[in-house]
Amino acid sequence: MEASGSEDSIVSQTIPTETVALGKLAPGVGNIGLRQQTVPSPRPGQVIVEVLATGICGTDLHIEDDEFPYEAPVTMGHEVTGEVVKLGPDVDDSWMGRRVACETYFHYCEQCEHCRAGFPNRCDQRRSIGSKVDGGFARWMAIPARNLHVLPESVGRFAGVLTEPLACVANCLFDPPVINAGDRVLVIGPGTMGILTAQAARAAGGDVVVAGLETDGHRLELAETLGLETIGLTGSDDGGALEPDVVCECSGSAAGAGFGLRQVRKGGRFVQVGIFGRSIEAPLDHILYKELVYTSGNASTPTSWSRAISLLAQGSVQLDPLVSEIVPLLEWERAFAATREGRGMKVVIDPRD
Repeated sequence: MEASGSEDSIVSQTIPTETVALGKLAPGVGNIGLRQQTVPSPRPGQVIVEVLATGICGTDLHIEDDEFPYEAPVTMGHEVTGEVVKLGPDVDDSWMGRRVACETYFHYCEQCEHCRAGFPNRCDQRRSIGSKVDGGFARWMAIPARNLHVLPESVGRFAGVLTEPLACVANCLFDPPVINAGDRVLVIGPGTMGILTAQAARAAGGDVVVAGLETDGHRLELAETLGLETIGLTGSDDGGALEPDVVCECSGSAAGAGFGLRQVRKGGRFVQVGIFGRSIEAPLDHILYKELVYTSGNASTPTSWSRAISLLAQGSVQLDPLVSEIVPLLEWERAFAATREGRGMKVVIDPRD
């Protein structure tokens, strides 16, 4: 494939100079809303993606609550899928028109020990879309071509937004691997991250059980339609002595962490997948008394993205059943409220509507 090396070879569609975007407008709790945003021209190595959909993530709620680093004003949204509609200089022509999912890192230094080892997620100079660079809650977005991943045809038009969280799950579970074939795996929290984690853990050979509260009934039912075993917790009991080999905490709650630390067997593993967003109280002495291995993964890496795409291509993880509602950008308040209240599963914003 030949790279486009001059301005004459840049392929483009007619794109307006401004678009409506949803972002964090100022520091402090709340302060999110719509604004007019300039549509950038792609710089060398960049493309313009027409955003088909962007998922609302728990991180977006943390930004709204002032619990996650950001630089305001900034257009939010980092779970992005779309089509490439304009190429900057030095971008291969074959990207034009491709349906893609996008890695989140807009910039990293490429020189530090972490970048050189393949972990740009650890770079002190990392700047990500949706928090420090304008993200996907707008119809058009600029992003480096190196961030693009072509989606398998089996992934639906809107479900591509879930590729990014799947890459985060892959970073937690596979790099390095934490699940061996035949391990009993308890996944706490049947939200989007929990169901993705459960499917990925099953693909790794785990015997998986998904745990949720009575209020998670509709989500547990969805897990069961994907062939996953589930248990419902009343909140007043621990669901019996499960003693799994691996616990994946995906609820992002102190209660979930405590439950998992009490349940995991001696010598087992505890994997933090969910973000708590604040300091919590948890029975950490279980790590000592049980000699547990406590691990996690911060965001994603190029390796975890490759693994996520492979899981999708193999059919080991299904994304489409997790998309519960597609909401126009102008109705973002309803979409955020549904996400915060745990209604449905993954609420997706369509910025073209």
